[in-house]
Order: sequence, then C-alpha cells, then structure tokens
Amino acid sequence: MEKSKEKELKVFAGHMRKLIIEAVFSAQSGHPGGSLSCTDILAYLYGEKMRINTSDPTETDRDRFVLSKGHCAPALYAALSQRGFFSKVAIKDFRKCGSMLQGHPCRACIPGVDMSTGSLGQGISTAVGMALMGKLDKKDYRVFSILGDGELQEGQVWEALMSAAHYKLDNLTAFIDFNGLQIDGKTADVMNLGSIADKVRAFGWNTVEIDGHDFQQIEAAVAEAESKKGMPTMIVSKTHKGKGVSFMEDQAGWHGKAPNQEQYDAAMVELDAALAALEVEV
Repeated sequence: MEKSKEKELKVFAGHMRKLIIEAVFSAQSGHPGGSLSCTDILAYLYGEKMRINTSDPTETDRDRFVLSKGHCAPALYAALSQRGFFSKVAIKDFRKCGSMLQGHPCRACIPGVDMSTGSLGQGISTAVGMALMGKLDKKDYRVFSILGDGELQEGQVWEALMSAAHYKLDNLTAFIDFNGLQIDGKTADVMNLGSIADKVRAFGWNTVEIDGHDFQQIEAAVAEAESKKGMPTMIVSKTHKGKGVSFMEDQAGWHGKAPNQEQYDAAMVELDAALAALEVEV
C-alpha cells in the first residue's frame, strides 16, 4: 500500500471515530469501545476494498458485509456515512425514536446494510449463507464479516465456521476483532477462548494473525484471503478496545457506556488533534 493511500485511510478512520463518539454521545447510549476497535478494519473495507455502489446499494454483483457483532453499529454507520450512503447529520439521531439508525443494523431501514444483526452468532451464519449463494449462482462477489472475540463464546459461531469450511467458501473473509474485552471484563476470565487462531484453523479455515490497526497488514491479509482457493479465511485482528480515545482504550467499562459532556469534549479534542497531525505528515 502506498503511503498516500495509507494516510487517506487513516483520515477516513479518524473521521469515523469522531462520528462514533458523536453518535453514542447524542443518544447517551450505545457501544463505543468495540466500535472504535474495529474502525480501522471497516475503514479499509469501505474506504478501499469493497465493490459497492452508493447510488444502488442493492446492486446484485456488489460485495457484501455483515457486522456479526451488531451492537457495534456506530462503527458501521460511520463507515456508511463516510462513504456517502446517507448524510453524516443523521448520526446525531442514532437510537432516537423514528430514526433509521437503530441500536443495531437494520437492512430494511438503512441504505448499505446487507443484514440486520444483533443476536450474536447469527451474523457470521448469514455471511456463510451469502457466500454459499454466491458460489451456487456463480457470482464473483466477495463476502466480508466482523465478529467480536466475546461472540466466539456462542456455539452457533462454530457451526457456521464448520459449514463454511465444508462448502469450501473461498469467497468469504471474516475478521475477529480480538480486543480481549467484553461487557463483563476480560474474555480470558469470562470464558477463556485459548488460542483463537488454532481453533479456527482446526475448523478448516485459512487463518492469518495481524495488528488490526495496521492498514498495511490488513491489506496483506485480505490479499492472501483472495488468493487462497478452496477454503475461507479468518483474519484474527489484535485490536484495542476504545482505540483512538486514550481514556477509553483497553477499558472494559467503555463496552456499553456513553461519554458525558466533559468526556465527549475531551475525546473530540484528542481525535481532532490526531487528524490535524495527519494533515501535516510528510
């Protein structure tokens, strides 16, 4: 990836982070921590990789995306608004009565959303179905999905992974947002997952481990997924919950809590400073 493109994606992600904080603050409800940890993955997919059409969100040959950890909808909404599926002004209506931007993604309401999600485990299952349909229809679109690491405690996830390997769905690429935290604390304490990469690999997936905030590594992993034939790819992405807002980083308490006015102001100052630093980067 050229440095100019990497910088462009960092700026894309920086604006996404501001929109995430804006959404959760405006609603005084939502999930900022996990939204911020998967921001860079979504920035790469929506800012660079995916074949999508804002003027025709349901175009048959588009790439598909499923946010399996649907409670992190603010990150998806930020990516969609950054890409132009709807106005950024709509972000302030997040979780408000009558708003299309519900607490979890809704396919029927929101342009660019390919699947309504929220119940953990069901998103990756749907992504498997989409990829299988692509194979049966002989289409060349690709399917992407993001799961939370806490979500891996759902048995349905492993049934879906087994099915994807059985049907050799090499058009499916999934990311695990491995930030190590969930609502009740460390995933290792709540229900130890052991070696995620080893487990996924044992279920028949090509498995890559990366820094989920490094665009170079994200791009290389996605390229490997595209070249791998006969099996799906899981990209185990080590991330930081609350990435980009220092007082939220690696804090389980920010899993599902909205900032107050003082915290909102501090977060925005920090995010604006990060964007300003990018603008003067040589």
